[in-house]
Order: sequence, then structure tokens, then C-alpha cells
Amino acid sequence: RRPRAGLVDAGRGPGAGHKGYGHEMEMKKILRIPVEEPSQVGEARRLTVPLCRLMRFSEVDIGRISLIVTEAATNLVKHAAAGELLIRTLECGGVLGLEILATDRGPGMANPARFLQDGVSTTGSPGTGLGAIVRASAKFDLFSSPGQGTVMMSRYWAGRLPRDLPARPLEIGAICLPIPGEESCGDGWAVEQDRQRSVVLACDGLGHGLDAAKASLEAERLFRIHRTRPVAEIVEMVHAGLCSTRGAAIGVLEVDHVDAVVRFCGIGNIAARIITASGERHLVSHNGIAGQEARKIQQFTYPWDDGGLVVVHSDGIATRWSLADYPGLPRRHPSVVAGVLNRDFRRGHDDSLVLVAKSRGRGAGNRG
Repeated sequence: RRPRAGLVDAGRGPGAGHKGYGHEMEMKKILRIPVEEPSQVGEARRLTVPLCRLMRFSEVDIGRISLIVTEAATNLVKHAAAGELLIRTLECGGVLGLEILATDRGPGMANPARFLQDGVSTTGSPGTGLGAIVRASAKFDLFSSPGQGTVMMSRYWAGRLPRDLPARPLEIGAICLPIPGEESCGDGWAVEQDRQRSVVLACDGLGHGLDAAKASLEAERLFRIHRTRPVAEIVEMVHAGLCSTRGAAIGVLEVDHVDAVVRFCGIGNIAARIITASGERHLVSHNGIAGQEARKIQQFTYPWDDGGLVVVHSDGIATRWSLADYPGLPRRHPSVVAGVLNRDFRRGHDDSLVLVAKSRGRGAGNRG
């Protein structure tokens, strides 16, 4: 049976911004579209257009987004046995946008830059697909390697981004998906940033479905209220506030841009790593369920290299991964890194979250 496409609830949606903070606007819905045969190219386009209209994009914007989605889906059919499109909404400074992520396990490319040039094709087509996507995108990035498939990211903004945006030292990429068959996702995330610190919450509501999503939503609300506290105190406040819910695993991670350290505090099965040129470091989380039982709430501190990145994920993502197995991947945009980990390590029998953060200016992209 052909996998079904669907619009699933995979996040909380934009919250109120906070003075002095760069609020990372999250997706309210994520459009997940399997692409395995030519008929699904048109289906991908037809599913994307209503989402664009719901966001009140202009006809010009809808045309450009349709082009990106059509070319991305066409490439999946041509070059991969099975692929997937993940399309999520964005907001920055009051400007709405979409992120289109195309992932596959196809043969991959030894020289991806060559295929970004018009006229280069391995299938006898005109070879303008990737070039057309790059030209239509505000930001574009791609990871591909022989035997490791391809993950392509395109971001499109329906307007010019303001020049006076609040400071956001880290760029964020995140994929949050419910278990197959569910519309509500029990995993969630939130990010708050200013010039001095970036603070990340990852949460996994116990079980899955609507009640798990309610626990995750409450964790995010409490996180935003207490965001200025030290990370252990944030976790204590969230733990105390989740007593009326079924509970959740939570992790709060802070990057201190002044002291160049990472502070992390977790309850339950939230995994976190710091990846630098010298290797990968696993961060420590204590057993328990926030809102039910937490025998020990403890903050751990680690050195931070501004050229590194952090990865946080729920137990819907298997832990036996290493970015060292993907040469060049840590240099890509965080959404591309998240796309690779989601594609290769999503368990498929639980809600899943993978969030990647890295210093701005380090990733690849064409503009925006």
C-alpha cells in the first residue's frame, strides 16, 4: 500500500515574542508527503497550495513554492527508490515562510555542486531542477554522498525579513513528527535566545496522542515563563507544573555565549550531544518523569566551541548515530543535519523529535 501524505500537528505554533529575546517561531503543522512514484509529484503540489493559501501567500509566492515542491518531488522520483517531503511553516519578524525538506536513500552524489549547475543531468532531462530550486529559494542547502542518499533544504519567505531582528546567535533546525496514524504529536520543543544565552527545551509527553501533546504543550508554556532562570530551576518549575498532566521527559539546554559553556539538565529519556571537530560528547540526563517523579535534578556544564553544534532528540530517534559517519554533514544547515538523523534513525513506532543548533554564519546557504 502506498504511504499516505498528511498534514499533522507537530508543534505548538508561534507564541508571543519577548522583549530582548529572539523567539524561535515553531511550526504549527508539518506536511509529510511520501514520494515514491510520478503521480505523487502532482499530489505534493496539490497538498502544498492549500497550506500556502491558508497562510495568505500571494499568487506569485504560491507559484514559486509550487515550483520548488514540484522540482524537489520530481528529483525524488527520478533519482531515489523512495523519498519524502517534509514541509513546515516558519515565521520570523512577522514574515511567514515555508521550509521544504526533501530526503531520500538513493545513490547520492559524489560532487553535489556540479548538479546545481543548469544542464547537468544523469537521466537525460534538461538538468534545470536543482538550479531552479536554488534560484527560487531564500536559503538553500544540501547534503549528498555516494551510498548515503541526499537531503535537500529550501526556505522561502513571503516578504523581506526585517533588518532589526532580535539577536539569535544559534540557527535552529528541527523535525517533530507524531507516530504514524496519529495527528497530534506528544513531542515538542521551544527556543529562546538573546545575545548572552540561547536556551532550548525538548520534551516528550508520556505515551502519544492528544494527552501526550497536552503535557508537551504545558511544558513549553512553563519553559517560556521561566526562561530567564538557570537551567536546573527551569526544569524544577516545569517538573512541578506538569503534575496535572500525564508527565513528560524533558531536557533544558543552555548555550552561554559569554562564558563559552553549555549547561544541561534533564529528566528522563531526552538525549543531547555536543559535536565539535574533536569529537562528540554525550550529555547526562537523570531518570524520571517530569510531573511524576524526579529523584535528582542536576545541572551539568560542558565546554562550548563556537564552531560546534548541539543535537537534542527524544527516544523516537535511535541513539546509535555518529555524525562522523557523514563526512561534511556538520558543516551543513541544522535543518539538513536534522533531516539526515530523522531519515536514518527515526524508529517509526513513537513520536519523534530531533533538534539541531549551531552558530549562525557557519552553515551553507545562498541568501536569507
